[in-house]
Amino acid sequence: MPQTDLPPTDAPMRLATTIRPYDWGSVTALPELFETEPTGRPQAELWMGAHPGAPSTVDGVPLNDLIARDPAATLGERSTARFGPALPYLLKVLAIERPLSLQVHPTTAQAEAGFADENARGIPLDDATRTYKDASHKPEMVCAITPFHGLCGFRDPAATADLLDRLRLPDLRPWIGTLRSGEPETALRTVFAQMLDDASRPLRAQVERALLDLGPGDDDLAPYAGIARACPGDPGIVAALLLHHVDLLPGQALYLGAGVPHAYLGGIGVEIMANSDNVLRCGLTTKHVDVPELMRVVGFTPAGPHVVHPGHDAAGEHHYRPPAPEFALTRYELTGQAAHTLPCGVPRIVLCLDGETHLGDGLTLRPGQSAFVPAAAPPVRLSGKGTVYGAEPGAFTV
Repeated sequence: MPQTDLPPTDAPMRLATTIRPYDWGSVTALPELFETEPTGRPQAELWMGAHPGAPSTVDGVPLNDLIARDPAATLGERSTARFGPALPYLLKVLAIERPLSLQVHPTTAQAEAGFADENARGIPLDDATRTYKDASHKPEMVCAITPFHGLCGFRDPAATADLLDRLRLPDLRPWIGTLRSGEPETALRTVFAQMLDDASRPLRAQVERALLDLGPGDDDLAPYAGIARACPGDPGIVAALLLHHVDLLPGQALYLGAGVPHAYLGGIGVEIMANSDNVLRCGLTTKHVDVPELMRVVGFTPAGPHVVHPGHDAAGEHHYRPPAPEFALTRYELTGQAAHTLPCGVPRIVLCLDGETHLGDGLTLRPGQSAFVPAAAPPVRLSGKGTVYGAEPGAFTV
């Protein structure tokens, strides 16, 4: 498209988006949520943003190209000065039928070093053994739409020792002893590394059988038995036992910073993250696992899940402000009565989850549809009836 035919950058723009058909996705969840026809294939992630892996488009123009041609108008001066000429966040809707990979994300310094190293070694970006796809960190937050289940962060090692003890496997005693008696970070590092080592394959098989043989009533171990059923033979089954199990109710949110091991197990959620695709996997996957690099990136300090509690600045507005400058999220509950105003000056993505949403007088969104509001647009009136999510850089909202 010639420069003169680019969409105008002073008004909201309807986005055409991509749904990724990963095998852990649900065949029916997104079609039911967005009132569309199933394809017969898993629909796992709806992407909204300018990531080059699956950029949204505006009138056929990839959003990343549109931004690159006029960052001042699309992103605004503040975002461009802070994050450069790229949209700093990526918005998704996840529909999880079976566990995602057990994974961790690097710090910015780790990502920059890893990306430069793999480039220097000539590993193509699309190589299956490539670990670093870009030079950015990837903090993320997920906000539950339905009841949402996951794993997040290392439990206190003594509590994990008690959990392992309930499996009644004599061969687990060395790990249990280390977890009970060692300095917490050292104990977790030692046991985690041994769990992923091929030498532990026979013990991992014992743990898997014990989980599958659990009777009713052991609620603390039941989520891990579900992982064993979904991912037979995977080394991540045992490593998962080191992590907190988390249940989110609709509207609750979970933040994940660098170095925090985690996995999503089931449910539908809106996810927002820094605009990166850097993932180091520990297990529950058939994809590449680089254990030495993983051990360098994982943070072994025990910590509880970082739940983000929304603030309420106005009726029907729920503001999620995690400690990441790249992104913030607002949930709007539109009643058909009072309208909301979206301020100008920052790049914003608006997603209609259900109902019908109007952006000013010129653009209507229905379930699953989204729009990009460029920084150069004047304040936009948000009205209608339903649930809407708005994404924006977090650095200018805290």
